[in-house]
Amino acid sequence: MSWFTNLIGGRSGAPEERDPDYYEEGSVLLHQEKYHEALTSFRLALRESPNDTDVLQQIAVAYTRIGMTDEAVKTYRRVLELKPHASGAHYGLAFLLLQQGQQDGAVAHLRAFLARPPSIPNAARHVSHARQTLAELTGEGEGSPELQLPL
Repeated sequence: MSWFTNLIGGRSGAPEERDPDYYEEGSVLLHQEKYHEALTSFRLALRESPNDTDVLQQIAVAYTRIGMTDEAVKTYRRVLELKPHASGAHYGLAFLLLQQGQQDGAVAHLRAFLARPPSIPNAARHVSHARQTLAELTGEGEGSPELQLPL
């Protein structure tokens, strides 16, 4: 960075401190419901790390929000190729398959999600939603052993 850029308010510091965090930028844009812009940022993040499953999952979310569900499905499947137990991908894919009328696939992914539910804060509502949906799809009651997995 030149001295003139610093003078007019440019950022200083080591190059790695100046590099944009495209993932963070995309996350902020996604939260602001700027889905196309978020998708651009996530794609830039993916260029830096092509097999980053966190980035791929966020891309799938952005695709879902803008109605590109076929692309979202493909992206979630790619995540599962790289990380077979990615709970977020199982969850997102289950509901996309359900929208497409693929009940058996949705059930399989709901079961996979519930077999290894996420332990992050705010995950309980997703776990509860998955359990309820699985119970509705299979006719199994809330008392079924496979639905009584830990939160």
